[in-house]
Amino acid sequence: MLDLMRSGGWLMAPILVCSIIAAAICIERAWTLQRSRVVPLDLFAAVQRLLQSGELDEMRLRELCGGSPLGQVFAAGISQARRGRAPMQEAMAEAVAQAGHVLERHLTSLGVIASVSPLLGLLGTVVGMIQVFATLMLGGGGSAGSLAGGISEALVTTAAGLTVAIPALAFHRFLLRRVDDLVLTLEQQAARLADAAEVGAFAFQDASTASAA
Repeated sequence: MLDLMRSGGWLMAPILVCSIIAAAICIERAWTLQRSRVVPLDLFAAVQRLLQSGELDEMRLRELCGGSPLGQVFAAGISQARRGRAPMQEAMAEAVAQAGHVLERHLTSLGVIASVSPLLGLLGTVVGMIQVFATLMLGGGGSAGSLAGGISEALVTTAAGLTVAIPALAFHRFLLRRVDDLVLTLEQQAARLADAAEVGAFAFQDASTASAA
C-alpha cells in the first residue's frame, strides 16, 4: 500500500485525505439520518397524551424540542398554537426548513469530494505523463518496459481518484434522497398536528399558555 502511494506521487496525499473525510461524513450522516432518530414513531402519540392531560409545561416542551428534529417541529407549532392555525403552520414550516438544513450538513462537502477526487487523479496522471516523456527526451528512447512502467505509475492516481469518487458519489445521492424523505415526513407530521389542533383534539390553549408563562 505504501509503495502504491509512493508510485502515485504527491497528489496521492490529497486523494487519501479526501477518502478519509468522505468515509467520516458517510458514517456520521448514516448514523444521524436514522429514521428513528429524526422522526420517532411514537412521538405524536406522546404529545397527544401530554396535551390531553394538560401536562405539557415549559420543561416538557424544552425536552420535546431537544429530543429530535420532529420534536423541534412539534414544539414550534405548540408554542404558537394559541394564535391560531396559520401562525402554527408558519412556525412549523420554518422549523422544518431549519431541520432540513441541519440534516443536509456536510453533504455539500461530500459532493465536492466526489467531484474533485477524479480531477485530482487526472491531474496526477497528467503530471506523471509529463515526467515520463521528459525523462524519455533527456535519456533517449529507452526500452518499452521502462515506458510502460512509467505510464502505469502515472495512471495510479486516476485509479485512486475514481476509487474515492465512485462510492462518495453513490453515498451523496443516497443520503440526499434520505434527507428528502425525512423532510417530507416532517412536513406530513406537522400537517397532522395542525389538523388535530383545528378539530380541537388537544388542549393547545392550556399547553401553549403554560409554555409562554
